Amino acid sequence: MPQSARTPAEVVAEALRLLLAHDMVGFAGLWADQGSIEFPFAPPGYPAEVAGRAAIEDYLRDYPEQLDIRAIDAPTVHVTGDPEIVIVEFAADGVAVRTWRPYRMRYIAVITVRAGEIVHYRDYWNPLAAAEVLGGADEFASFGAGAAKL
Repeated sequence: MPQSARTPAEVVAEALRLLLAHDMVGFAGLWADQGSIEFPFAPPGYPAEVAGRAAIEDYLRDYPEQLDIRAIDAPTVHVTGDPEIVIVEFAADGVAVRTWRPYRMRYIAVITVRAGEIVHYRDYWNPLAAAEVLGGADEFASFGAGAAKL
């Protein structure tokens, strides 16, 4: 199926598949050239937004070395009144690689897909829970430090 023919729900399904496969290059490749990912709950020192496909790929590059996602549970895609926007709820299960602590995070994302590409992804997650699993605030800050330079 041509990329431009993919619906937002199909793009979300592919994104979750790539995340589970640890294919961060493929995952970032779902974004439009000028697309962005926004983190409304980002703590100080962590990027609030990463813009552009290349910057998103750079931001995600080391993700599998930090978090080993092993399952995506109960993804639910809510269709909105705007055919380009979906709201997605899911949980990711895995292990924090540095600490070997179990990782379980619930996410809600508001995703805008245009012409089969993500143009905006607003990612709602709990940075306090992530910091605890990754070994504390300092370790968590270093996790986001690579992206903070963007």
